[in-house]
Amino acid sequence: MGKYIERTFDDIEVGETAVFTKTVTQPDDTLFAGISGDFNPVHIDEEYAKSTMFKTRIVHGAFTSALISAVLGMKLPGPGCIYGGQEIRFTNPVHFGDTVSAHAEVVEKYTKKEGKLKFLKIKTTVVIDNCVFDAERYNGKNAAEGFATILMMR
Repeated sequence: MGKYIERTFDDIEVGETAVFTKTVTQPDDTLFAGISGDFNPVHIDEEYAKSTMFKTRIVHGAFTSALISAVLGMKLPGPGCIYGGQEIRFTNPVHFGDTVSAHAEVVEKYTKKEGKLKFLKIKTTVVIDNCVFDAERYNGKNAAEGFATILMMR
C-alpha cells in the first residue's frame, strides 16, 4: 500500500483550488445504479427517457455529486479528511460520454469546541466540459453547484 500525504488544517489556505476530471460512461452509471439501488428509468431505459424533457437517458445526479467526493477525498484537502456535509443544486443534466470536471475551492476555515474541531467550507462545482448530446447547449455549463463541509483530522 502506498503512503498518503495528509495535509493539516494549518497547511490549507482559503482560495486554494483543485479539479478532478472524468468522462462518464454508461457502464459507470449502470454500476452506480446497482450499488445505490436507484433504477429510475430516466437513467436506464432509453425508450422511457425519450419521453421525458431530457429526450435521452441522463447520469444519476448522485453519481455526478460523487465526483465532488473524489476531488475532496483525493486532492483538496485530500486523504484523511472527513466529508461532513454537502449543500448541492443540480442545474443541468450529465449525459453518457460527457467529460465533466469537479472543482473545489476553499472559501472558509473555522474551528469549534475551542479549536478542537477544525472545518473547511469548500465551494463545489461540477462543470460539463464536453457534452456529447448537445455541446452548444451544455458545454461550459454547471451540472451541479454548492458547498461542502469538511472535518479535518489533523
